[in-house]
Amino acid sequence: MRRRLINSTLAVVLVVIAVFGVSLVIVETRTISSSAQESVDSEALRLVSVVDSRTLANETINTQVLNEQIDPKRYARIAIPGRPVMELGVKPEGTVIKGTATGERGESVLVEEDRSTVTKEVGRTLLIIGAVALLAIVSAVLLAVRQANKLASPLTDLAETAERLGSGDPRPRHKRYGVPELDRVADVLDSSADRIGRMLTAERRLAADASHQLRTPLTALSMRLEEIALTDDLDTVKEEATIALTQVERLTDVVERLLTNSRDPRTGSAVVFSLDEVVKQQLEEWRPAYRSAGRAIVRSGKTGLKAVGTPGAVAQVLAALIENSLMHGGGTVAVRTRVTGNQAVVEVTDEGPGVPPDLGARIFERSISGRNSTGIGLAVARDLAEADGGRLEMLQQQPAVFALFLSREAGARRDPERTTTIR
Repeated sequence: MRRRLINSTLAVVLVVIAVFGVSLVIVETRTISSSAQESVDSEALRLVSVVDSRTLANETINTQVLNEQIDPKRYARIAIPGRPVMELGVKPEGTVIKGTATGERGESVLVEEDRSTVTKEVGRTLLIIGAVALLAIVSAVLLAVRQANKLASPLTDLAETAERLGSGDPRPRHKRYGVPELDRVADVLDSSADRIGRMLTAERRLAADASHQLRTPLTALSMRLEEIALTDDLDTVKEEATIALTQVERLTDVVERLLTNSRDPRTGSAVVFSLDEVVKQQLEEWRPAYRSAGRAIVRSGKTGLKAVGTPGAVAQVLAALIENSLMHGGGTVAVRTRVTGNQAVVEVTDEGPGVPPDLGARIFERSISGRNSTGIGLAVARDLAEADGGRLEMLQQQPAVFALFLSREAGARRDPERTTTIR
């Protein structure tokens, strides 16, 4: 493209120079020739006028007097009746320019000039025109190269940007070129890059969340199926199968919840539900894992609480907190329910070392973890809580105390606080 732009611009300039240059040469040549002829004719008239005036005044007429009236480069022949012919200058050889004039008393004057003077003048004019044409060509080439670079380089950049987008690199370049049409294309590509970047981020986030959130119910389901495989008691099989079906339902709910959040994290189906049932479900689900680790999980606080939210999402939040205490905490894990204002609060704490001081409030950021874990669980839990209009906070670092705040039903009962322990 760059070469085509340069060639086209140069072709236009050459055509213009050829048309106007030839015309200018013809006009200048004729002008110089006419001017030389007029000059010779004018000099002949002037000489005959001088001769005529001196003859009328009976003044001396000789070559010395007339030499002062003629250009030294020219030749003049003066004929006066009754006198010898006078010649001034050197008679030129070859082609000449002639000028003649006749006086009132029969005097005749012939002035000649070598045409080489006209040829030299025409040559100088042609040289000037050629220099101007050459300068115009050089300027045109430089301008064409500049314009070609100005147009070709942005197109190359835009092609590279489009190629990067196609190869999965959605970073916008935010580069503009001062050409409205090209800048418009750059704006569209940058907007597309932003959209593709958001889509890729959402897909990666969904994949990471799914791998993390599905791990717990799949592990619980696997444990129930192992219990079924190891027992011959029909009642035990039925009981474990019922629990396994519950796990399958929860697994389905987790998948639906993840898909819903990937489309719009604020879309939820909040209802009034029993907080006791969700807490009880989580305690029963995590009891085997804690028992295997030689640890206990304790339930305390107010019972009979109602909360507004999505039971599946609340269960996932509690599962993330309980799993976090199992992996990073120590000793007994306490799940406590309480009321503050018009909110129901579920606290999860343990007797471990707590959250490292350097993490602090960053514990809820993605990929932030105190140990070798994904750092996704608490971030997803906070997103789920906020999607239901609640919030998840860390109330204390050492030992770690996490609290889930949910809106209460307007007519929630105010039962006295009592404690239940499950080991």
